[in-house]
Amino acid sequence: MNARRTRRAFLVEGALLSPFLLGAAGKSDLRIAQLEVGAGWNPRPTAMRRLLWELTQRTSIEAELEVPGILPDAPQLFRHPLLYWAGTGGFAPMSEDAIRRLRRFVMYGGTLLIDSADADPGGAFDVSVRRELTRILPGTELGRLPNDHVLYKSFYLVDTQAGRILRTPYIESIRLEKREAVLYCQNDLGGAWARDAFGRWEYPVSPGGERQREMAYRLGINMLMYALCLDYKEDLVHAPFILKRRR
Repeated sequence: MNARRTRRAFLVEGALLSPFLLGAAGKSDLRIAQLEVGAGWNPRPTAMRRLLWELTQRTSIEAELEVPGILPDAPQLFRHPLLYWAGTGGFAPMSEDAIRRLRRFVMYGGTLLIDSADADPGGAFDVSVRRELTRILPGTELGRLPNDHVLYKSFYLVDTQAGRILRTPYIESIRLEKREAVLYCQNDLGGAWARDAFGRWEYPVSPGGERQREMAYRLGINMLMYALCLDYKEDLVHAPFILKRRR
């Protein structure tokens, strides 16, 4: 089954319509959910809402800013093109039903974005995530995303890693049928995105300061655009547009 057919299967899973449902005037309405896995599943409560707000300001995509928590065994998984999986600390193995649903989600075209708030490679959250990914997608493994991957040019031209703190100089991914079905960042992207109700940043970023924070937003927007468009930007017809943005 090719990637395009797999995507179509995802869109009709459970008799649901497209995960980015059409709203008024035909505008796409992006809906993201956050996985509830472990006690530390929501370490940066304002992060994804703020990223989605920036997405609506910087692009033509209309996004639902409320990001509901969702259990990994819930049938509502298939209403979302991307699930945000953040966390801190270790967590117990998920149920077999949850593993089966998450496997179906990614196999049918969904994207998992995993974000370690611990920013601790080899730490408890990292170990737990890797354990569960071997159950969700047996026979696959995380690998470094190449620096020239289309994700880094899906909207912005991004040539550096970002997050609250730079622990790893790369994003890891699991590739299925020419698309990155799982994206894993250990630099705490959510910590760079988080902003309180008064507009104040919740966490400092280091070592790159506010430029690093801006790059975290750009990287996050690229991830959302990639989840919606897959490898659309690899089409050479868009090369002049990309070159113009670079200039």
